[in-house]
Amino acid sequence: MVQCLSAVNLSTLPVPQLTSVKNQLTQDLQHLTNSFTQLRAAQAKFRDCINSIRDGIEKGGKKEGSQILVPLTPSLYVPGKLASTETVLVDIGTGFYVEKAPPAARSFYTSKVEELGKNLKDLEAIVQGKQGNLNVVEDVLRQKMISESTSTSGDAKGGGGEG
Repeated sequence: MVQCLSAVNLSTLPVPQLTSVKNQLTQDLQHLTNSFTQLRAAQAKFRDCINSIRDGIEKGGKKEGSQILVPLTPSLYVPGKLASTETVLVDIGTGFYVEKAPPAARSFYTSKVEELGKNLKDLEAIVQGKQGNLNVVEDVLRQKMISESTSTSGDAKGGGGEG
């Protein structure tokens, strides 16, 4: 499907339509900002997984049956026993887990962190573009409001009343 995009001269739009465009851009910006925050949180989660594998198994020198703290959330841990140092369970999304060797698991999470980093960079460029568009619309809207208020006050002072 081919989309035909054309530039619109904002100064030709009436104030209500400019207000509508401004509101739409504000909503888009809020949505994109929320998405950015969620991607950052996911990236941090994957980094925590990398650190857990590296520090808990690869560097930690833990043996099978060792007491460990299992992270349920970033701030909630429960005691557990290390069942195996040969494989770890990797959350691959939507509730599915697979067993992987620690280096393979670390590689999986590293690729996820890099992929999210690229997505965050792309999203940041989109957010900056939308913010620029919003600033332009706000400027045009402000100028229109000022010109309308000066033209209305000029009409009132001009003696338009007949008595």
